[in-house]
Amino acid sequence: MKAILIREHGGLDKLEMADVPDPVARPGEAVVRVRAVALNHLDIWLRRGVPGHKFPLPMIPGSEVAGIVESVDDPRWNAGDEVIVAPGYSCGLCTACLSGNDPLCRNSGIFGETVSGGAAEKIAVPIRNLIRKPASLSFAEAAAVPLDMLTAWHMLVARARLRPGETVLVQAGGSGVGSAAIQIAKLWGATVYSTAGTSAKAARAKALGADETIVYTEVDFVDAVRRLTSKRGVDVVVEHVGGETFERSLRALAKGGRLVTCGSTSGGEANINLRLIFFKLLSILGSTMGSLAELHEIMKFVEAGRLRPVIDRVLPLSEVAEGHRILEAREAFGKIVFEV
Repeated sequence: MKAILIREHGGLDKLEMADVPDPVARPGEAVVRVRAVALNHLDIWLRRGVPGHKFPLPMIPGSEVAGIVESVDDPRWNAGDEVIVAPGYSCGLCTACLSGNDPLCRNSGIFGETVSGGAAEKIAVPIRNLIRKPASLSFAEAAAVPLDMLTAWHMLVARARLRPGETVLVQAGGSGVGSAAIQIAKLWGATVYSTAGTSAKAARAKALGADETIVYTEVDFVDAVRRLTSKRGVDVVVEHVGGETFERSLRALAKGGRLVTCGSTSGGEANINLRLIFFKLLSILGSTMGSLAELHEIMKFVEAGRLRPVIDRVLPLSEVAEGHRILEAREAFGKIVFEV
């Protein structure tokens, strides 16, 4: 089959369209013919490399997959079923998994990070990772749902324990996580402020449900938050930008506020004034994706039309390098999806 293969870290030239063996399903697995795969910053990190982290190269990237079941040995599923593939896997048997804390499983991982993903014609996945694709969604829309929506849900609902009536600052509302977080925070009855790099992105963030938007290239977002909240600050900050914004995100919090972080797209190092943490009784919460149970819960809201994937553009898989360029240049609002 054809697949995007990364043999070594580097620039866009390291994205190779290669011929690789078809996947073979092991017991408890299904083979899915991929119809669409969404792009994430995880794919960028896999290509570039991350200091201190070892990826098992060569690897096929791609964490978010939608497609058609090609072969399966399970009475609940048939060849031809249209599915979304849950992006995270775990043993399903340990205490962490059975309590709904899949990311804490010692054997947990993400397709396209710890094992090869779905930027290919086919992928073999555990049967428990199959989720029925809503008929209302195209394959491209379906591929744009699972990772970012699950990550934002886990950040706000499980980690920050968002409550109705609270205030939330969503950093980079035009990103996949940001556009999902705006919708989830509004679903939970919060007042949402979102940053964006341009006025055009700010307008789209507001159309998604943000109550107020802040163009961070024109104003200091901390000053803007203080103005919007009568100097109080926000209860929760959804932070995934990293070193560029982290310390100021803390300053945007109200007393007793919670910062929840899932990434560091602008760099993994940040300076923190510890006095700010203990004088304001702040909490810093780490978060990585979420559980399979949470994704099934999310899909109820997706099917009801109350949460929706946000797609910037759809490209053929052969244009994977252009997708990487667009994402790195911060030109996208929402997801870039490749059709296979």
